[in-house]
Amino acid sequence: MSIYDQLGVAAIVNAKGTSTRVSGGFIAPEVAAAMKEAGEYCVDMAQLQAAASSILAEITGAEAGIVTSGAAAGLLLGTAACVAGLDPGKMARLPDTRGMKNEVVMVRSQRNFYDHAVRTAGVRVVEVGLPDRVAGAGVRDAEPWEIAEAIGERTAAVVYVASGNARPSLEEVVRVAHSHSVPLLVDAAAQLPPASNLKRFIGAGADLVAFSGGKAIGGPQGSGILCGKRDLIMSALLQNLDLDISWEQWTPPESLIDKHRLVGIPPHGIGRTCKVGKEIIVGLLVAVRRFLAEPDGARSARWLAAVRRVAEATGKLARATAEVREGASPRFVVTLSASAGMTGMELCLALQNGQPQIHADPSQAAAGIISFSPVALRDEDPAHIGRRLRELLG
Repeated sequence: MSIYDQLGVAAIVNAKGTSTRVSGGFIAPEVAAAMKEAGEYCVDMAQLQAAASSILAEITGAEAGIVTSGAAAGLLLGTAACVAGLDPGKMARLPDTRGMKNEVVMVRSQRNFYDHAVRTAGVRVVEVGLPDRVAGAGVRDAEPWEIAEAIGERTAAVVYVASGNARPSLEEVVRVAHSHSVPLLVDAAAQLPPASNLKRFIGAGADLVAFSGGKAIGGPQGSGILCGKRDLIMSALLQNLDLDISWEQWTPPESLIDKHRLVGIPPHGIGRTCKVGKEIIVGLLVAVRRFLAEPDGARSARWLAAVRRVAEATGKLARATAEVREGASPRFVVTLSASAGMTGMELCLALQNGQPQIHADPSQAAAGIISFSPVALRDEDPAHIGRRLRELLG
């Protein structure tokens, strides 16, 4: 009997992927063992984050880095750092940003629900560009000159959401932001693999980059990485740590927090709600090294083998076509035929409400296309998926 059986919570077949909604993927035994060991000792959390910073700086090519409680927490902390800098008074007032730089510039086609984390710091998003290429009305999107025009005296940062089709290019946005002495914060939550992306954004000139630790890296689901310029990382950490301590007693590690550059200790910051425990930090560090030890090709081959097992278990369907789509992130894709007798969403619901509960990717359900990710499948799951698809689609 599993711990979930004891709690009365049904385990699901997670063919959606590493989404938090379906609890992400799996923690490798060595990651779990490291977390267990970390939980058996007590440490100074600032010292632990400083040790993590040294490792993350090496891995990402950044000046510094910290472990966060997810990529969204990294966006909040990064934005707060851009607004408050190393001023404890400003840190104390967030999210009240009156009198501060309290705007961030974003390309309209990159807006998404996750930029709520950015807005939580008290900033206003200034949108630029009309995404005709996304709306199907043309080929244009935001252009560098539009970003430049939107930057003003109240601009705290430019926020860039990285993806394969993001426009303008990262390099163009870096050039514009830096020509105006404005930091660039990159949301790269889901930009792994390839592993080279851990260094790509910093290498292109980004000042801060937020990654998810619970997706391809395989760390704890509530973990992430924020890396970038040391002063900004210092500010982010100061707004995250428990700082209920007197000035005389406070001896933070100078490699990450230079106490003598501060007029005083900030109060608990806006990022205090993003607390990250010692177990999470240690687990993330072990996971990211494990992620880097596996070549991208080997990882893709492992996932492709799981996708092919789903295809073999499914066979030929009477009222849909099924195919294996190869690539860095392989998928098993089912496209409903006109005779399917159900919509894509109805298929998703039937899978989700059956036994076992199977959660697929519904992002193209309106077009009758359902895909299945191999990243979080257990060995027995392909057989369950194939059986249910045959039951539902002939």
